Amino acid sequence: MTDSEKLDLILDKLVKLDTLEERIDALEKRIDALEKRIYSLEKRIYSLETDIKDIKFTIENEIRANLQAVAEGHLDLSRNLHDAIKPGNEIEMLIVKVRMLETDVRRLKEKIS
Repeated sequence: MTDSEKLDLILDKLVKLDTLEERIDALEKRIDALEKRIYSLEKRIYSLETDIKDIKFTIENEIRANLQAVAEGHLDLSRNLHDAIKPGNEIEMLIVKVRMLETDVRRLKEKIS
């Protein structure tokens, strides 16, 4: 192999090495960009986890307690309504009985007269 051929081989390898270095630099830039995106995603995930914890806390401590209070109030209202309707039902039954008695009295009067 002549000196010229050797130099050509060395130049070829240097060109390939430069190309390889350029590709490595491009890969490093892409990796840096990916790392930045991953860091941004990690921050967003942490933020979402915090929001979810806050929502769970609100549900457990406020909404559940409020729903329970409303349900208890509803039960009280239901009981009160039932108690209020009960005398109304008794009054209706008394009205029916009085009408029946009035009819009986009218018939008795008619028979007597």
